[in-house]
Amino acid sequence: MWDPDAYARYGDERSRPFFELLARVRAERPAYVVDAGCGSGELTAALARRWPEAEVLGFDSSPAMVAKARERGGEVTFTVADVTTWHPDRPVDVLVSNAVLQWVPGHRAVIERWVEALSPGGWLAFQVPGNHDAPSHRAIRELCASPAWADRLGDHDRGRPAGDPIEYLDLLSGLGCRVDAWETTYVHVLRGEDPVLGWVRGTALRPVLDRLDEGERERFTAELAGRLARAYPSGPYGTPFPFRRVFAVAQR
Repeated sequence: MWDPDAYARYGDERSRPFFELLARVRAERPAYVVDAGCGSGELTAALARRWPEAEVLGFDSSPAMVAKARERGGEVTFTVADVTTWHPDRPVDVLVSNAVLQWVPGHRAVIERWVEALSPGGWLAFQVPGNHDAPSHRAIRELCASPAWADRLGDHDRGRPAGDPIEYLDLLSGLGCRVDAWETTYVHVLRGEDPVLGWVRGTALRPVLDRLDEGERERFTAELAGRLARAYPSGPYGTPFPFRRVFAVAQR
């Protein structure tokens, strides 16, 4: 289950890629704007502020996230839907997806359907984490495969869930789009006790913890905290946490 509070702990760091992605979308007066995988809705509201004349829809597969988003009120419509099956009832002028597609096996087929759903001249913009090989994710995989946890978690390896900029450039160009694709490595400075554990608890660690009971979660996270502390030593200013992200903006 998604935990909106855990995800929001580093809201500023998580939102920065969204605004840098959105800066490359040059739509002027779109009529219909969609946030695919809207989470708790803060960033969807930013779409409504940028294009106040547009109808804005945010959808997410997590009822907890959508419930949180609906608490915000305003003119945005929020609904529960799955990115793998969602289809718009009208052409979309701007479709944005922020850190969602890495959770979707075979998401390149989803991207193809999203391009087909765009209006002529419409925009698709998405970003995905590109940090599968980062020490944080290796630590999770290695602990899952360790003798203490292999019987329950040994199959936890999602492969390489996201592509690189050239892969998305090739895909979207082949679909007839003009494409801007790039990557950025942020170095976030995290503070507090076990800050990297706090970060991954809201994202990469979620599928693992969902498979454990409460006592097992405590034991697993305690051992993982030690591994992460060794992988990411802290300094007097906090804990530096490099995080690579991959971006693509395409106009049909």
